[in-house]
Amino acid sequence: MSRSDKMHPESKHGVEAALTAFRAGEPVLIHDAADREGETDLVYPASAVTPDAVARMRNDAGGLICTAVSDGVADAFDLPFLQDVIDHPVAADHDLDYDERSSFSLTVNHRDTFTGITDEDRALTITELADAASDPEAADFADEFRAPGHVHLLRAAPDLLDDRLGHTELGIALAAATDQSPAVVVCEMLDDETGEALPPAAARTYGERNDIPYVEGSEIAERLR
Repeated sequence: MSRSDKMHPESKHGVEAALTAFRAGEPVLIHDAADREGETDLVYPASAVTPDAVARMRNDAGGLICTAVSDGVADAFDLPFLQDVIDHPVAADHDLDYDERSSFSLTVNHRDTFTGITDEDRALTITELADAASDPEAADFADEFRAPGHVHLLRAAPDLLDDRLGHTELGIALAAATDQSPAVVVCEMLDDETGEALPPAAARTYGERNDIPYVEGSEIAERLR
């Protein structure tokens, strides 16, 4: 029986459980807010992402697998907001119903990958991003990575939760609180029946079934802001 098939009714939720999981390199489920995106993301410390973790995100979550880095790391790597560098009319008007701007930056592959899309290739790109983010001044980003690629980069707001309460900032805040590299992987949980965001109650049930803590973004903000 695989880990995802085991039942863990004793699974705990909340900030403390999320912090404990992140310290151990384990994933957490973060629901941002009902009045924001209203989505629950499966979030990993980037340094702990394996091919199996990539497979879980694409099979169990189903959303876009992205790697978020802190604002300081993004500056060191000279990563722009994608909207600012797209020279096309589609980028001229990018109003969002849930926030002031998107966090999307470049898409990259590590230079040691082949196509970049396999579980192994994406896990390699992600863990190398985490390694580079742990000491960004020593990393030669353009020498290690190429664009475009298959891992979407997200750039966190400078003051994290004081600026924005997106999954990008919530994940980076957890990483900072647990002495992890300032790089996390986020992937939206989608509902196979409706095609919409997985409801919070269903996300909690998934967490209990797989021993993955569920936490509300407001709880993280209250504790870590």
